[in-house]
Amino acid sequence: MTQELTSPSPAPRAPETGRGSRWWRDAVIYQVYVRSFADSDGDGIGDLRGVRERLPYLRDLGVDAVWLTPFYASPQADGGYDVADYRTVDPLFGTLQDADDLLRTAHDLGLRVIVDIVPNHTSDRHPWFQDPELARERYVFRPGKGPVGELPPNDWESVFGGPAWTRTDRGDWYLHLFAPEQPDLNWDNPEVHAEFEAIMRFWLDLGVDGFRIDVAHGMIKAPGLPDIGHGRQAQLIGTQVLPFFDQDGVHAIHRTWRRLLDGYGDAHGTQVIGVAEAWAPTPERLALYVRPDELHQAFNFQFLNAPWQAGALRAVIDASIAATASVGAPTTWVLSNHDVVRHTTRLGGGLARARAATLLMLALPGSAYLYQGEELGLPEVTDLPDEVRQDPAFFRGRRPGATAGASAADGGGDTSGQDGFRDGCRVPLPWSGEQPPYGFGPGGSWLPQPADWRALTVAAQTGDPASTLELYRTALSLRRRLPGLGDGPMSWVSAPDGVLAFRRPGVLCTVNTLSRDLAFPAPGAPLLASTPVTVNDGSAVLPGDSCTWWAI
Repeated sequence: MTQELTSPSPAPRAPETGRGSRWWRDAVIYQVYVRSFADSDGDGIGDLRGVRERLPYLRDLGVDAVWLTPFYASPQADGGYDVADYRTVDPLFGTLQDADDLLRTAHDLGLRVIVDIVPNHTSDRHPWFQDPELARERYVFRPGKGPVGELPPNDWESVFGGPAWTRTDRGDWYLHLFAPEQPDLNWDNPEVHAEFEAIMRFWLDLGVDGFRIDVAHGMIKAPGLPDIGHGRQAQLIGTQVLPFFDQDGVHAIHRTWRRLLDGYGDAHGTQVIGVAEAWAPTPERLALYVRPDELHQAFNFQFLNAPWQAGALRAVIDASIAATASVGAPTTWVLSNHDVVRHTTRLGGGLARARAATLLMLALPGSAYLYQGEELGLPEVTDLPDEVRQDPAFFRGRRPGATAGASAADGGGDTSGQDGFRDGCRVPLPWSGEQPPYGFGPGGSWLPQPADWRALTVAAQTGDPASTLELYRTALSLRRRLPGLGDGPMSWVSAPDGVLAFRRPGVLCTVNTLSRDLAFPAPGAPLLASTPVTVNDGSAVLPGDSCTWWAI
């Protein structure tokens, strides 16, 4: 499939922000799950034109950049993360011209755009895999075990459940750490390296500002592909040490990409970045991905997985900042994405706790990632009927007795999103109106929206000072205006049990993680609170599950 541009010159990039050219160190980046953001043509599936039409909303929200999930040509076996052609837009989402138009509009609005790149695997419909001889050079194939090779080469299991190996009609087996439709590439082959460098240059030439690297920890497997030796299913976001994740060899790949990105940026007078979606068992291992000669950022899943307890949160924050500071990199913070239960549900405590967690995150030093719809306070949809499910994990690896939205408030619950319930965080956004599809598009929506979302639409919340949308808008405006927020120093302040308190230049943040109100000496004038805070005669009452920013 070939697509052509009517405007072949690259889209002019967004101007540098007032915080300097190293914009990524404290950027707020908004994740757009394209198929669920906005639908322009009435087929019930979000598309690039729909995203472009809604970009002014994101500018007004106050974010710095937009991260787009895959929109490449794909059979959609895993929501587009099974790519058949990395240089073509899937007709489901539009055309290459739509991508170019989106980039130009975003840059005109002062927004940067980061796109996904998927280097661990392709679709089984990719031309390389369709050629039997080429496939055995550029993907991971092995003979089976057993008298006639009837058993898988080792005991590895897919992240989505079931064996990580599928046997071919030739009798050998190919590796797929995810769905069988997603064969793993062989990164020992230099042709694979060359192809992905060419793919990056293609999109850089079109005007993108960086790449989010999917499964950035997965391209290299341990020599000999050793057995794991137990039956526990692998998780994409967890604490397991595994022979196919976080191998030291991945860092050579990332160093090559950093040279490519820096060279391109130097030649074009801009800064383009690489962001690792990297699972690592410890913050120290994660920090290796953001050494000065590797990627610019790495997602901090330790923070996402932390329970809503003051001690646990402080420990994760300290460890995260210390690890990235040791290599001179910024820390990133994220609470929700397209692979995990939305934090409004996951943390327990409902919307109040979710709002508090957001203000905590936005007050921390470094960069923050928002997932579409969290600014509306959307909960996880936990009652989708089986017949509408599309997540491959649901069909392959559903755990007996697993429940959607299991709480992690006390350190329990599965927050990995790999239990078959990822569809619940991917329900299309409600924009306006009293009934589905709530302005998502002129038709329906690919996943059904709850009937009670009318009060959560963008239109319903706009202008309401008590709404979650206006809380996000105000927080992002303050974060941009106050020089003490974003990248910079932070120090802890003594606080009662259950309360976190830390100082940023000119700002003090208090977080009451308990479910009850607590008295606290007012450190200054309230700037913003997730729940209204009462101040009398120098004493404040911090509501349960709340966060307050104070001017000091």
